[in-house]
Amino acid sequence: MASEHIIKVLLLCAFSSILAVLWTPFLTNFLYKHKMWRKTARVKAIDGSPATVFHQLHKEKEVSTPRMGGLLIWLTTVFVIFLFAILDAIFPRNPVWSHLNFLSRSQTWLPLGLLVAGSLLGLGDDILQVLSKGKYVGGGMRFTRRLAIVLLMGLIGAWWFYFKLGYSSIHIPGNGEIEIGLWYLPLFVITTLACWAGGVIDGIDGLAGGVFSIMFGAFTIIAYTNGQYDIATLCAVIAGATLSFLWFNIPPARFYMSETGSLGLTVVLAAVAFLTDSLLVLPIIAGLLVVEVGSIIIQLFSKKFFHKKIFLCTPIHHHLEAIGWSREKITMRFWIVNLVLAIIGVAIRLLG
Repeated sequence: MASEHIIKVLLLCAFSSILAVLWTPFLTNFLYKHKMWRKTARVKAIDGSPATVFHQLHKEKEVSTPRMGGLLIWLTTVFVIFLFAILDAIFPRNPVWSHLNFLSRSQTWLPLGLLVAGSLLGLGDDILQVLSKGKYVGGGMRFTRRLAIVLLMGLIGAWWFYFKLGYSSIHIPGNGEIEIGLWYLPLFVITTLACWAGGVIDGIDGLAGGVFSIMFGAFTIIAYTNGQYDIATLCAVIAGATLSFLWFNIPPARFYMSETGSLGLTVVLAAVAFLTDSLLVLPIIAGLLVVEVGSIIIQLFSKKFFHKKIFLCTPIHHHLEAIGWSREKITMRFWIVNLVLAIIGVAIRLLG
């Protein structure tokens, strides 16, 4: 019955959120005890030029607020999904555990694998930044190395979709499926890389937490209406954990999401969009990520060819910060814009 599935989705979303809140004190104590923050504030932009404006805006918080808050999101999600899978395995004849188990080969294996892989990669980058090791001032993994690993994850995901799950078409809202054959493979890889780039939205207290919870909430609705209840549950569990993260990340933030949160969530976002046949509405639902990445591309292009800056600082939320918008105003207005875009994206996807 449909009511049973909606209860499952809502119940596990709430369970994930409550569980995340309960173990946050342990995570917080660990992060502060071991001083898991940058020892030197970032002073260079992505192109190697001085990040003067950013440094002035964030030099104090970067060296006093712990990173790795994203552990709260993905560890909670992994725990919840395996908890009910194990309970189902231990009590195979119990219909309750069987119903609550949402670990499935066709729906959640791939996004779960990408979540863990992406989050571990981000964790490695965070650790290098905390230890002030790596190529960049302040530490961190080489951009090209991270790019190569995310590219590999995209290739593995594309292979799984095409050869294991048999996906080879994209859905056109209001029109139906269009077969694209082998083009499915590079399309998945490009989308994964594009979503990963969207992780730059994690830059102001509360911003990324609110945006990601809205996006995964939108895909919960889409997956549910598709009858993909395991994906809907996974998205709801992620959204629930992200909301709890947001509780502790609103100004003044107790910790930052950082790479171990944003990297895992963005690559999962790409996988979920393909699994739910929602690729064409992904740029709408994730519209703020598009704007954020677009502002960086425009800035780099202008600096390269015209030797001038369009924005005081990128991504664009830092430009708004630099021209005098309060961080709270930026965060809340971005939430509102993202919510409206998510509603539009879901409505378009439900056309057919």
